[in-house]
Amino acid sequence: MSFFDAFGPKVPRNNRNSRNQDDPIIINVEADGDDTNANGGNVPPHINNPRIGRQPQRPHSNRGSKILIGVVLALVIIVGVFFGLARLITDIMWYRQLGFESVVWTQLGTRVGLWVAYVAVLAVVSYISATLAIRARPDFADGSTIRFHGDTIEVGKSVSSRSARRIAVVCSIVVGLIFGSQFNMNWSEILLMFNGQSFGTTDPIFGLDKGFYVFVLPGLQLLLTALNIMLVVGLIFSIVTHIAMGGIRFTMPVHGNGLFAMTPRGRRQIAIWLLLAMLSWAASQVVGVFNTLTQSGSRITGATYTTTHATIPVMFIMAGVTAVVGILLAVWIMRSKALSANAGTQYASAGAAWRAWRVPAITVAGAIVLSLLLTTVYPALLTRFRVNPNAQEMESTYIQHNIDATRAAYGLDSVKTEEYDATTKVEAGALAHETETTAQIRLLDPQIVSPTFKQLQQMKQYYTFADTLAVDKYDIDGTSQDTVIAARELDLNGNDARNWVNDHTVYTHGYGVVAAYGNRVTSDGQPEFFEYGIPTQGYLTQTQHYEPRIYFSPEAPEYSIVGAPEGTTPWEFDYPTGSKGATTTFTGNGGPSVGNIFARLLYAIRFGSDQILFSDRVTPDSQILYDRSPKERVAKVAPYLTLDGRVYPAVVNGRVKWIVDGYTTSDNMPYSQKVDLGEATQDSTTVSSDTVSSLSDKNVNYIRNSVKATVDAYDGSVDLYAWDTEDPVLKAWEKIFPGQYKPISEMTGDLMSHMRYPEGLFKVQRQLLSRYHVTTAAQFFSGEDFWQVPVDPTASANEQKQDVQQPPYYLTLQTGGSKEPLFSLTSSYIPAGTNTREILTAFLSVDSDAGREKGVKGKNYGTIRLQELPKDTNVPGPGQVQNNFNANADVSKELNLLQSGSTQVERGNLLTLPLGGGLVYVEPVYVKSSGNTSYPLLKKVLVAFGDRVGFANTLNEALDQVFEGDSGASAGDADNAGTTGSQSAPSEDKAQESSPQQGSSELKSALSDAAQAMKDSDAAMKKGDWSAYGEAQKKLETALNKALELQ
Repeated sequence: MSFFDAFGPKVPRNNRNSRNQDDPIIINVEADGDDTNANGGNVPPHINNPRIGRQPQRPHSNRGSKILIGVVLALVIIVGVFFGLARLITDIMWYRQLGFESVVWTQLGTRVGLWVAYVAVLAVVSYISATLAIRARPDFADGSTIRFHGDTIEVGKSVSSRSARRIAVVCSIVVGLIFGSQFNMNWSEILLMFNGQSFGTTDPIFGLDKGFYVFVLPGLQLLLTALNIMLVVGLIFSIVTHIAMGGIRFTMPVHGNGLFAMTPRGRRQIAIWLLLAMLSWAASQVVGVFNTLTQSGSRITGATYTTTHATIPVMFIMAGVTAVVGILLAVWIMRSKALSANAGTQYASAGAAWRAWRVPAITVAGAIVLSLLLTTVYPALLTRFRVNPNAQEMESTYIQHNIDATRAAYGLDSVKTEEYDATTKVEAGALAHETETTAQIRLLDPQIVSPTFKQLQQMKQYYTFADTLAVDKYDIDGTSQDTVIAARELDLNGNDARNWVNDHTVYTHGYGVVAAYGNRVTSDGQPEFFEYGIPTQGYLTQTQHYEPRIYFSPEAPEYSIVGAPEGTTPWEFDYPTGSKGATTTFTGNGGPSVGNIFARLLYAIRFGSDQILFSDRVTPDSQILYDRSPKERVAKVAPYLTLDGRVYPAVVNGRVKWIVDGYTTSDNMPYSQKVDLGEATQDSTTVSSDTVSSLSDKNVNYIRNSVKATVDAYDGSVDLYAWDTEDPVLKAWEKIFPGQYKPISEMTGDLMSHMRYPEGLFKVQRQLLSRYHVTTAAQFFSGEDFWQVPVDPTASANEQKQDVQQPPYYLTLQTGGSKEPLFSLTSSYIPAGTNTREILTAFLSVDSDAGREKGVKGKNYGTIRLQELPKDTNVPGPGQVQNNFNANADVSKELNLLQSGSTQVERGNLLTLPLGGGLVYVEPVYVKSSGNTSYPLLKKVLVAFGDRVGFANTLNEALDQVFEGDSGASAGDADNAGTTGSQSAPSEDKAQESSPQQGSSELKSALSDAAQAMKDSDAAMKKGDWSAYGEAQKKLETALNKALELQ
């Protein structure tokens, strides 16, 4: 007995009048002996059945034309396939050159394998379903398909078995292609399911290892969804084919009667498909129970009291109900007489029809009513009358599950929390014991000084720097020095001589890095560079003799063709010198070879340029460099990572390296709170910068900075380091892509010194800590101690209206029990809510110094320190401090003078530092002219401690103003002390402001002249005396320029 015979005995072919089954059929209407076809015309009779018309034969077309059309179509297909394969082949060449070929083959093999497997299985299922229906074709199905039977009309479209099989094959393949293309997009879930790892901890409800939720559950649900689709498609194919073959006949009402009828074998097959689909659905409902531990509710992510006592039991019940409904419907379909061939006449009345169909009607209606009662009404009643009146007691257990799981999933379970009893009382010499910290207070704002770097160090219009510079640290003469650094990248938009040769073979790379001390400036307010110039010179050049050429960078051109045979005259522009500039030839291994005609053709197709084929600059030794952004290169070799929004350069072991932080994430950690990464990592820097971005917009509830990646700026080589070796998610990916990661032991001490705690992870953690610093369910339920990150008070007015958060800042400071100043990433908190006072509630920092020992992280690296202020303290937060700056009469007066006429004032980042037993705020103030070539220079520094404000030319002076004339600090700009600015401090009752301290006589005179010129300008404008107005404006400009020179 064959497989198909199991679904019913095979009907002999001679009982089917098979001699005409291969002929095309025109549907006829059998009524009163009319031999006309359905369109009313006469057609030639069928040789074996006069009642069936034969299609008229079409004349044969010209054979030569058919051959020509076939050849043309074949050529079009070949060319189309070749163009489509060009990108795939060049991608393989790119991965092979980079040493990550296994990545593309694993992805491609998995995706194609899943697609082919699903297409094949779905096509087979569809074909089996259709074939079984074809083999069950009834005896009467060979004749006409529209019949009159008294008061009913039977409709059943019958086609030949061979045609039906052909149609079934085509439709099966099409359906498989449609759903298979969706299935292969989830390749990562399937790979993780078969390579999952244990987390070593279990969920509190079902007791399953958390690895089940992270690795197995997503893939299992995907497979069940695929199975459901297969069985539903099989059911649909069975029904449609039975209709086409006459196994299902509809009876259209003529005198109020009419149903539909099915053959016994048709009923049996459809019943089995329906039963299988319902059982698969029930299985999906059972597996769906585990999703309740990762679903977000109104307060927490995870199962609550109602979920565990109502939703979960009901889901199991409904899975059983689904299975029972499937069984009842299947049995009824197979045994019911209501679907027999004479159903249309046997059950003509409504009562008879109800008796015939009461089993499925009651079954389905009962299941729907039961579902509504159990899934909607019961949980609502339980919540309303049981949970809500006792919410805190009922939900405390589940809230505690959420707190514990969230802190563990985001690396917050080891936060070091201490109470910081901050004072607002100032004392002379309060900073004397914190000179190491005050010496490293950063004055250069990397968001503001980029134009200054460009004007002073860009050199040529075809170079550029990032809009937002990077903060790093370098050991200079044995001292760790906070540094603002940028790479001088190539920018073709600044080149006036644009053509293919220049764009892709001459201007190929940037040159060198520029670095400045973060804590001091020159006497005129410019950054004090310790690495600068073209050719490069300075400390890094002297100590590392690094390779300055930057072929790979965020701003690199789309592609460059480099390299030439030995002895060829160089044509790549290297750097400007003399009248022509220096030239060079790339000698690294940075891209796929384009030395043969096939490779040139492929890349000509990929980049749409025939010049690649015909240019003499493309030599047998040429390479093509593309996908040159460091972030893009890492994303291609590790597509499963979420990459940090900031990429920064570092000079390491004689090379410029781009450092990229990679995160492993999951959204299936039970009970862990879900966070939108894009929302959590957005701040005033990401909103206003083109080079720093927030993380991708996706919800996660588990994240680890498991990978540190480097991209060589010269040859583009990518190295991936397993930074968090305990991360189960990274272990799973290491198993999928063996040999992709280097152990941390291979990381040199020099490279280790430039590893830092990433901003993206820190911003996610600080958002969660605004609520999850609370560790008890009762306190969490009340919500009275929740915090928020303050809005950036130095951002634009529009950004402040959008509540754009203040970004975290890298600072070297001693905090939270640390015994020495550490390179840290810092932020602060204020009370949550829109109508609360913006007092400071806590200060957050994380140790970001990875040390300098080869292959060993610094002992303090990654330690998160939270300093909570007592609730009865009133230390002003960043917003209040900025308001104090703006409201201070002396500060406001001088700033207004500085930004009058042709100059503008820009406020730098407002830094918060736990110093002097309280909180010190530092804000650099920059001044720039309003011309096209203007750039900001640091001219003033604002300092606040409690309600006291200092405003001076240097940080050292401003600190002294605040701390009774002598702070005891030794700021980095102490050597730049010149004239003293103004100070404002509260009197003993903090209600009256003291008079400003007198500055230099020359500066005072200049400011006085500026003020008088402004008054003269206003008076002249009111009188309409434009001549006097012009003179007053000239005097104002002269006075302001003189004041700037004296700053």
